[in-house]
This record gives sequence, structure tokens and C-alpha cells, in this order.
Amino acid sequence: MESTSPMDSVKLWPPSHSTRLVLMDRIVKNLTTPSILSRKYGLLSKEEAEEDAKQIESAAFVAATQQFEKEPESDGGSAVQVYAKESSKLMVEFIKTGPRTKEDRETIPELITPYHEHVFDLSGGRRAFIEAEEARELLKPLKEPGNKFTKICFSNRSFGLPAAHVAASVLSSVKDQLTEVDLSDIVSRRPEPEAVQVMKMFSSALEGCQLNHLNLSNNALGEKGVRAFGGLLKSQGNLVELCFMNSGISQEAAKAVCELIPSTGKLKMLHFHHNMSGDEGAVAISQLVKGSPNLEDFRCSSSRIGSAGGIALAEALKTSTLLKKLDLRDNMFGPKPGVALSHTLSTVINLTEIHLSYLNLENEGTIAIANALKESISTLEIIELAGNNITSEAAKALAECIISKKHSLTRINLSENEIKDAGAVVIGKALEDAFERLCVVDLSTNGIRKDGAMALAKAVVGKPGFRLLNINGNFLSYKGVEVVREIFKNFPRMLGPLDENDPREDEDGGDI
Repeated sequence: MESTSPMDSVKLWPPSHSTRLVLMDRIVKNLTTPSILSRKYGLLSKEEAEEDAKQIESAAFVAATQQFEKEPESDGGSAVQVYAKESSKLMVEFIKTGPRTKEDRETIPELITPYHEHVFDLSGGRRAFIEAEEARELLKPLKEPGNKFTKICFSNRSFGLPAAHVAASVLSSVKDQLTEVDLSDIVSRRPEPEAVQVMKMFSSALEGCQLNHLNLSNNALGEKGVRAFGGLLKSQGNLVELCFMNSGISQEAAKAVCELIPSTGKLKMLHFHHNMSGDEGAVAISQLVKGSPNLEDFRCSSSRIGSAGGIALAEALKTSTLLKKLDLRDNMFGPKPGVALSHTLSTVINLTEIHLSYLNLENEGTIAIANALKESISTLEIIELAGNNITSEAAKALAECIISKKHSLTRINLSENEIKDAGAVVIGKALEDAFERLCVVDLSTNGIRKDGAMALAKAVVGKPGFRLLNINGNFLSYKGVEVVREIFKNFPRMLGPLDENDPREDEDGGDI
């Protein structure tokens, strides 16, 4: 299970259910209120508006979620912008459609491509089984002569054999024009024999197409599933992006992936997440990495990988000199893979994001990595080392690393460690420097008391562009909380909640 960090609480995406309802209410109001457009196209009834509002919000949500998935480590700000833009655009389109009879409304097709004419997307709406007749109706646009679809997404719809027969026939007819295919979550809750047959049908239909993006996530593949997609995988020599998230990639399945894909020479993004690969699976995945000299974005998180697998991945990444994003979170590495990874990081010059939380790196692995990053010329923007049993012993190395990246760092996450006051003071001193882009600092749950909290607070308060200091879950007394709040009195939104601090008495008498 993937670990979460307190920084997740500051994400702007996805919105809460209540926020989505508020948007739908606002859309209903706009569709039913007289305006310049309504005078020209007609005013909708409340019933019509409520129905349309659901479609508009759903389509906008899908478009925004797809934007967020492109940058999952961002705060979701760009997704929120897409959400607002798409809902506004679609609302105008519905107003221009005007009032419609019940029969007319029933013939209006589901919103499939709300943001790009080249994208055919079935993933909107509720997660559900799809029947043959429904598939035949929904896939009609793909059969139209001269259609421009190059990207398809069938995610979120579970295909049985009858619907898969329909889809396979359609896919065969357009496979030569496709460049991006998302077949994630297409056999949900299907019996294994049926699911495997469905995957084989999709694979056969698409075999030979030249894709740059392929997503087979959320299908509980295992080795059987990977081999069911064998025909498709074997024909892919030009992939740029490949995803196996939550796909049951065991060691056998990982070996099958490595065996079936003929070339990863052009691969820039390779994502494995929430699998059960273990050390042997990681060794197989490392072979894919070694054959991917152009890799820029590598994720192998929450996959039960221990020390041997971690070292294999670290060694393999030495060939990935163009790496920009590295995410190995939530595995069981220990210190030795951290040291091995430090040797790799010293040669990577384009790194912008490094996510190494919950790897049990301890001080040894952390110090090695911090020193390597300090010496590298990469313009690091995000560094995450939460939950690694780090103590104040590593604070000096971390502080020096942080200062070396002061012109580029936007986010620092050191939560759920044991840095305590001594380490927090050292890091706070480093943060006093002029950081041009720093937005978020998270040292929650670190055993910090008043002195450490004050050092961090004074270092970041009022910095241009700074958004959040999270020091919740520490050992601040009531007085310590008030002192920190006083420091932020002119910038209250920069300070995260302090409601989970343990108000125990400071042993040194300094925080009572």
C-alpha cells in the first residue's frame, strides 16, 4: 500500500465532492438565468439545466484529471485551471444548443472528447461494465471516414467478450493512425479467463500499430495478462511512454515485460507503481532501464522492492543520464541502495524531481544522496525524503544540499523523520538564504519543539511566492503554537494547521 505524506493535504486536485456540487449548482444557475446568450438561443428549464450541468462538470473533471495525471507531483493548480476553462467553454456550447425536446436530448451523444479533436475518450462518467450494443454506439465516431483520432482512452469501462468483439473490430480499422493508447482498467471485475481473452482480443486488434504511448495500468495483469498483450507488446519498438500502474506486476510478469518488448531505446517515461515485483522483479525492470538511454521519467514505487532490487535499479539508472524525474517511494530499500543511488545521482545533470520517501534510507543513505545532489549541477525543484528514519545527524548534509539548490527548489518534504530541534535549527538556518522559487516546506512529525519550529518559521515567513510551512504533528506546546502563529500573523495562509501537535512539556524547560 502506498504511503501518504502530510503534503498531500495541500493538493488542489482532485476537488472534494462538495466542491463539484457547488460547480454544478453554479452551472445550473448560469443556464437558467437570462443573459445575452439566452436571449439569442433560448433559456433552459431547471430540469434541462441540471441534466446538462452533470455532463458539463463530468467532462471538465475528466479533462482536468488527465492534465493532473501528466504532472502528478504538482499541487494540481494547472488541473484546476483546466477544470474552470473546460466547464466555462462547455457551458457556452450547451447554451448555444438551446432548449431541446426530450427526443432531441436523447440523440445528443455523450461527451467523449471535451478538449481535443484528436482524442477519443470513454473514461468519463461512472465506472461500469460496457455491453456490445453500447460499445457499438459509443465507438461510432471511430468508424467515421476521415476521422482524426490519434489517441484513444478506454479506461474506466469494463469490457466483456461481446463488447470486446465490437471494440476489436473498430480498433483494427484505425490502428494505423493511432499514436497513444490507454487500455487501463478495461477488465474490472471480470473472471480471469474472460479478462485474459478480452486482453488477447485487444492485443490482436492493435498488433503492429506504432505507438509512442501505451498504458496498461489497473488491469491486475500478472504474467498471464502481460502475455495476453504479447502480440501488441512485441510489435512496439518506438514507445516513448509505458505505464504499468497497479497491474499485478510480479517477478514473473516483470520478466515477461522485459522479454516481450523488443526495444526501449526511445523510451522517455517508464512507470511501475503499486505492484508486487519484489527484488527479482526489480532486477528484471532494471534490464528495461538499462536499455533506455533516453529515459527522463522513471517511477518504480510501492512495489515491495528490497535492498537487492534497489541496488539493481540504482546501477541500471547510471545509463539514464537524461533523467528528470525519479520516483522510488514506498519500498524496502534500506541504506545500501541509497548509497548506490548516490553514485548514480552524481552523474545526472537534468534532474528536477526526486521522490525517495519511505525507503528506510536512514542517515547513511540520506547523507550519501544529499552529498551527491549537492555536487551535481542539476536544477532540482522537488526533493522528498519523508519517512526514512533520518535524525539530526543528517541535517548538515541536507542543509548544504538545500542551499546548493536555492535557485531552483520549490518543494522540500522531510516529514515523518526524527530530525528534532537540533536538525530543524540547522535546516532553518539554511532556509534563511535567498530562495527564489521555494513554495512548500514540510517537516511535520519530526519530534520538533519550539526552538526548531521558530527557526523554520522565521526562515520562510514572508518569502516571495512561499505558500506553506507544515510543522504539524510535532511536540509544540500551547505556548509554542502561539509563538509560531505570532510569527505568521501577517501571513496566516503560509502556515499549515497545528492542531495535531503534542503539547507535552519541553524537557529542557524551554517550551512550556
